[in-house]
Amino acid sequence: MTPAGRGADGRTPPYRGLIVDFAGVLTTPLGASVREWCARQGLPADSWRRALVDDPAGRALYGELELGRLSQREWNRRTAELIGAGVEPEDLMGRAHAGVRAAPAMVGLVRAARAAGLSVALLSNSYGLDPYNPYTVTGVWDLFDVRVISGEVGLAKPDPGIYRLTLERLGLPGGACVFVDDHFPNLGPAEELGITTVHADGPGAARAVARLLGLP
Repeated sequence: MTPAGRGADGRTPPYRGLIVDFAGVLTTPLGASVREWCARQGLPADSWRRALVDDPAGRALYGELELGRLSQREWNRRTAELIGAGVEPEDLMGRAHAGVRAAPAMVGLVRAARAAGLSVALLSNSYGLDPYNPYTVTGVWDLFDVRVISGEVGLAKPDPGIYRLTLERLGLPGGACVFVDDHFPNLGPAEELGITTVHADGPGAARAVARLLGLP
């Protein structure tokens, strides 16, 4: 994990807000759940990645889903067609993510930050809410004062607009906030707004953020 954004004198500014990504930060890694789903379907372990990442059509569909231009139900249908092999579209996203759970250490961090008086925000590139709502299924929705979900606002990270919107809803300047994300390209636009960033690239991310915020 890589903290950034300290003041010119090397001291950490007094933070008043914590902004947290969802998938892979507030949750257990998605990859294990997806691979388990592939195994249950009798598919090669990389089938999900090949359809969603390697296939340009799959990447385009996912981008539309993130921005709320495509419903999850329609995404399920069209992505099942891309994967092929007789995959059923019904609740495809939910079935593939059935093994995803909230990450206890990061949930504990969010609770501790809120108890200490910080405002806490969820900033997530969405993958739809119906029929599978990942935020309620994992039990994290009510942890936050502010929730900015890409599919609801028509903006997605790393668009600078979604960070500005999050700060606006928090009522805080960038310099008063820390943002945690596991996708490195999402950090730069936040830093441009003065937000301190932490790259959640390992299991010690929650401890690193707690130290940054001065939490026990």
